[in-house]
Amino acid sequence: MPARSASAAPAAPGRSSSIRRAERGFTLVELITVILILGVLAAVALPRFANLQGKAREAKVRAMAGAMNAASSLVKASAMASQVSCGSATGTTVAMEGLSVDLNHCYPQALANFGQGILGAANIRAADDWVVGSNAGAAAAGSVLTIQLSEAATPANCSITYTSPTTAVDAASVAITVSGC
Repeated sequence: MPARSASAAPAAPGRSSSIRRAERGFTLVELITVILILGVLAAVALPRFANLQGKAREAKVRAMAGAMNAASSLVKASAMASQVSCGSATGTTVAMEGLSVDLNHCYPQALANFGQGILGAANIRAADDWVVGSNAGAAAAGSVLTIQLSEAATPANCSITYTSPTTAVDAASVAITVSGC
């Protein structure tokens, strides 16, 4: 058997010297390929996540509109359970959790003061970034109240509009605008 030289390291079984040379690191082509792939992924993914704040504000408007619809229905149900005359446009109230809600045909009035009317019934507060918009509402039947999300890009286009009923057979309505959230 031939004698081994002391300086030569034994080769691992099944490994050639060319594989040992390839284990030293990445080639320039491999590094550029990885950087290009990461760049393409960033270019595709970044626009999808860029408008998350706008989507969050839109969700806030939709959630608050749902709260207004629910509060309006609860006030109507409470008024009917209390045998309030729904034929009266003003002058009637219903108590809900310590709050006296003024009514228009058994639905909350479209009052612009936080803590009264539909804003009080739905627990909408100015501290939650809501402001009264151009339609300032009133106690009369058929009044329109618009509230806007003040933190929106265009508050007038990120809003909720509540309309109290005009007659006893009508219902209150809630509409949203989310094009500027």
